[in-house]
Amino acid sequence: MDEMFVTVVGGGLAGSECACQLADRGVRVRLIEMRPDTMSPAHHTGHLAELVCSNSFKATRIDSAAGLLKDELERMGSILLSCARQASVPAGGALAVDRERFSELVEQEVASRPNIEVVHEEATSIPDGQVVIAAGPLCSAALSAAVHELVGGEALSFFDAAAPIVDASTLDMDVLFRQSRYDEAGQGDYLNAPMNKEEYEAFIDALVTAERVVLKDFETTDLFQACQPAEEVARKGRDAIRFGAMKPVGLVDPRTGRRPWAAVQLRAENADCTAYNLVGFQTNLTFPEQRRVFRMIPGLEQAEFFRYGVMHRNTFVDAPHVLDRTFKVPGTTVRLAGQITGTEGYTEAIASGLLAALNTYADLAGLEPVYLPATGALGSLVAYATDPATQDYQPMHVNFGIVPPLEDGRRRSKRDRYAAYAERAQADLAAYLASRADLGIKAGLA
Repeated sequence: MDEMFVTVVGGGLAGSECACQLADRGVRVRLIEMRPDTMSPAHHTGHLAELVCSNSFKATRIDSAAGLLKDELERMGSILLSCARQASVPAGGALAVDRERFSELVEQEVASRPNIEVVHEEATSIPDGQVVIAAGPLCSAALSAAVHELVGGEALSFFDAAAPIVDASTLDMDVLFRQSRYDEAGQGDYLNAPMNKEEYEAFIDALVTAERVVLKDFETTDLFQACQPAEEVARKGRDAIRFGAMKPVGLVDPRTGRRPWAAVQLRAENADCTAYNLVGFQTNLTFPEQRRVFRMIPGLEQAEFFRYGVMHRNTFVDAPHVLDRTFKVPGTTVRLAGQITGTEGYTEAIASGLLAALNTYADLAGLEPVYLPATGALGSLVAYATDPATQDYQPMHVNFGIVPPLEDGRRRSKRDRYAAYAERAQADLAAYLASRADLGIKAGLA
């Protein structure tokens, strides 16, 4: 065990999970993080595992792909998912976190492992020996070039965006009302800003004509579907965003006793509920335009912004054609993890880091590679992302569209089908983990 040593580049979600998992298996880890000395376009701090976009890890329901992935991570002993649970804030059926508390807990986990050395410097080349590159889609230009040279093929890119965060003390609570969709008691986890038809149409007119930072009309391939700027969604049709982020379904404005024409939802950013983000309002608008346009939202007329929305270019590799089934660069001792592989999402990044740790440990210990069942959330995502038959590769979240179909031929409703996917996935993963006691997995609270 003493000779086992791995360099992990990147202290984000994937890198932090990877470092902790390796350390728990007796591996010495050098964790390199360029922040705070060298910052990325999207980060605001030098803390490990900083969340740069939303503070939501998505749904927790087991019959959703996002919820199933969390269940799988708990069964595999994820460290960062445990941190997320501890740092959670109210978010209805989703797992959302106080982002500062979350980073604090992750840093405590890393610091508690004496065989992890954290080095704050920019990695401008790929280190020697066993390496996991988990530098995210915003790694430095020098490292990006080194990775591109190593993997060959095409380096791809897309635009990603983050939503603004507002000061809760500046919101008009006589207008906003607290309710989750279909929550009749009105004690839900979201604040809602209701709009009538005239308010909505004026807001849309302002949104689509406001000045943007990146002055171009984006093609669909430029934008990651789950993080499209609100103004781009609005350009697709006058009611497009009213059937998306601003849908009023399941909400009742207590001032009128009726469903509003449209509504903007705000989700708490921290446990004290002193800051809220505008759900679904990732944006490419200039900062002055964000102040002008978003203050048109009822209840936000005097809103002060803790953080404006930002947009940035993310880079990922053509994983199906340059990486093997464990995200390793063939013929090298270098493995990639996290969003640089095109596996998109916070929980997916944690999962990728955990899987990178297991496979790197397997390499060091002379064990069989870790190939998770393709029927699971993570296994199906990895199978998709490393299948050479995958064409026009784009960033992908876990979803039930990429899992193998059920084999019994029964016709099911969507809900029953997803429940059956989850049941099959749990059984297959349990059987696989039982056969891999050599990996030293200690299950969490599944």
